Amino acid sequence: MKRRSRLITVAVIISMLAACDKPEEENEVITVTDIDGNIYQTVTIGNQTWLAENLKVTHYRDGTAITNVADNAEWATLTTEAYCIYNNNASNQLETYGVLYNWYVVADGRNLAPEGWHVPTDGEWKELEMELGMSTSEADDTGWRGTNEGSKLARNADLWDDGDLKTNSEFGALGFNALPGGERNGSGPFFTIGSTAYFWSATESSSSSAWNRLLHSYYSEVARFDNGKRFGFSVRLLRD
Repeated sequence: MKRRSRLITVAVIISMLAACDKPEEENEVITVTDIDGNIYQTVTIGNQTWLAENLKVTHYRDGTAITNVADNAEWATLTTEAYCIYNNNASNQLETYGVLYNWYVVADGRNLAPEGWHVPTDGEWKELEMELGMSTSEADDTGWRGTNEGSKLARNADLWDDGDLKTNSEFGALGFNALPGGERNGSGPFFTIGSTAYFWSATESSSSSAWNRLLHSYYSEVARFDNGKRFGFSVRLLRD
């Protein structure tokens, strides 16, 4: 009887150890490497796995270079793909904030994303927002929507200007790590680093505009707008 009892005890211990190992496998950190060799951390929210950093890649999946445009006048007339770095200052901005792309890069058939990843559609952004607490009607609306979903998506208070975004109790709760990388206006100048994070979606709203998302230091919510395709915004990727 004692021997049988010992065997049962050993079996229970082995079973418990196996159960402890399982979550580690399920929660294994996924990283993504782009064609330039940049390695990105990821975060899973609900049923979606996102890059937890802004994209930095300067080549398409096939190895073709994305066009770099520094000149404001040239940027303002573009109807083709281009990228830039905020204030054209790679040493200060690239590693922290990534690259700003116009929407023509997002739509280019040579593909900005590594195999198995894509630029999220407007609908996939809505799915994320609803996972964080927005209603369907709020997610479908334009302008500022929700309550504190923007605060949940943001992180690194030292980089954000003062405002409701970082004073909200849910600031940085998710590991999405949205940072205030600013924008390049469709007419060429750079604006609002420190106060805004803009992200493209893959969905057009018209022949000249596309849907995007905006976080602002003044607000804890997330805005949904459509802007001209010449604007330079950050890009996050979503796992297929």
